[in-house]
Amino acid sequence: MTVSTLFTCSSGNGLQISNESTNLFSDVKPSISLYKSPLFLKPYNKYKNNSVACLTTKGLLEMGHSRSHFLFRSQCSSVEVGNLPITAEPKFQLVDVIESQQFDRDTLDYIFKVALEMESIEKNSSGSKILDGFLMATLFYEPSTRTRLSFESAMKRLGGEVLTTENAREFSSAAKGETLEDTIRTVEGYSDIIVLRHFESGAARRAAATANIPVINAGDGPGQHPTQALLDVYTIGRELGRFDGIKLGLVGDLANGRTVRSLAYLIAKYQDIKIYFVSPDVVKMKDDIKDYLTSKGVEWEESTDLLDVASKCDVIYQTRIQRERFGERIDLYEAARGKYIVDKEVLSVMPRHAVVMHPLPRLDEITLDVDSDPRAAYFRQAKNGLYIRMALLKLLLLG
Repeated sequence: MTVSTLFTCSSGNGLQISNESTNLFSDVKPSISLYKSPLFLKPYNKYKNNSVACLTTKGLLEMGHSRSHFLFRSQCSSVEVGNLPITAEPKFQLVDVIESQQFDRDTLDYIFKVALEMESIEKNSSGSKILDGFLMATLFYEPSTRTRLSFESAMKRLGGEVLTTENAREFSSAAKGETLEDTIRTVEGYSDIIVLRHFESGAARRAAATANIPVINAGDGPGQHPTQALLDVYTIGRELGRFDGIKLGLVGDLANGRTVRSLAYLIAKYQDIKIYFVSPDVVKMKDDIKDYLTSKGVEWEESTDLLDVASKCDVIYQTRIQRERFGERIDLYEAARGKYIVDKEVLSVMPRHAVVMHPLPRLDEITLDVDSDPRAAYFRQAKNGLYIRMALLKLLLLG
């Protein structure tokens, strides 16, 4: 059941809205881009010019140019869709996808519900044309296979078109010294949405603050990779049938791995979570993530015994040691590589219901003979990235 309340006012003078004695907005005017946690305020896409929106944990504020409508919807009732326990029918306008912290549990539930719908669309040979007429620009300053191709596949399966640059750091005007902000201002003139992968942490936030169209963070250096975290949590739900009460082992390069950082932020939205960190000393999880988990009441523990952790966990999330993050310190890379490997011995101690996940690509940190075990979920995980990214494109461009 959805309960809605609609307010209207003439624009131009702004409005102060109070919710539970807290001012959410003060003197908000149309067509002004502001940053308000957890999402950016900015104009809608070109089909909804001169309006701004912000998702809060309580509902949606929407302002039009000549006549403003303030729409608040609260959600209740929990249902099971597929094998995912999610809240029914929340409504919101997603503006950008920048970091895992921007999502609350109701938002995640709705994204996952739409992703399930996208599974049906993908399996229908006739596909969908809901994004016909929209152009997506994929602007990648770092190498990518799965992320870039899954975004491009997602856009095309929904009827949209793609403009792409695979190595923007070397083969774009960035090589001539152009700033990221100038590149974004230029590219937004050619497209309706930008998918950005960059080598600098925080680059996606800078891009979103510049652009007047939606921006999706497809990985920003050692910072975050929120769409990977979304597909990871979605995979956990699809594989285990629940989100709460998960014991999760994060293994490998935890210092430089943006995937594990984003996953830790996102899984903290759920109840009764315990996280084990298993890594070489040189790539241990950083204190900011540990402090965040502690602040959210999430139990965590560091361990050097992969077999012991594997015997306790519902999910073993393995990652590769990232050579590209070590610079000239190849000695440190070689010391860390190969210390923790998921193999048949690890599988032998894992619970029967547990799964092995990996953001890919892998090197030798999961042996090939693990692939045939039904608990090896990493290729199913990669396929789920298509559905999550289809859902995000639909929500960002159409609502």
